Amino acid sequence: MPENAADSTGKVDGASKPRSSTEAEQLLKQAESALEDVENSLRGAKTYPFRLEEIVGEGGPPEKVSMDLLRDVNLDIKIELGRTRMNLDEILHLRRGSVVTLDKLAGDPVDIYVNGRLVARGEVLVLNDNFCVRVAELIGSEHASNS
Repeated sequence: MPENAADSTGKVDGASKPRSSTEAEQLLKQAESALEDVENSLRGAKTYPFRLEEIVGEGGPPEKVSMDLLRDVNLDIKIELGRTRMNLDEILHLRRGSVVTLDKLAGDPVDIYVNGRLVARGEVLVLNDNFCVRVAELIGSEHASNS
């Protein structure tokens, strides 16, 4: 006899108590009721469309936005001259005057990152004995995600 099969008395796996059809019907009704409750709770969940007015107020955005709103916003800006790969042993042998070769050539544009996102490319200049970067190209969002 296959496992979990009922014999002629309705016993399952040697269980001494036979299952009647009314017990089975009752269990089936309980299962259907539980499923129905789950479906009803899912149908009862209400979703609301996004309304921009809730963020900016009912009057909408002001016509002129002052740069003072951004005055205290901190941004992490990084200028990347280039990259290289080195073994730990090579790094430990670096001394003053060591030369590290980068993957970019002299004159190639440098990458400008704001908060970890590539936003522009520029060229390195020297102004009053300080290094500076002149922005040469702004990178759109479709290019920034591919970099």
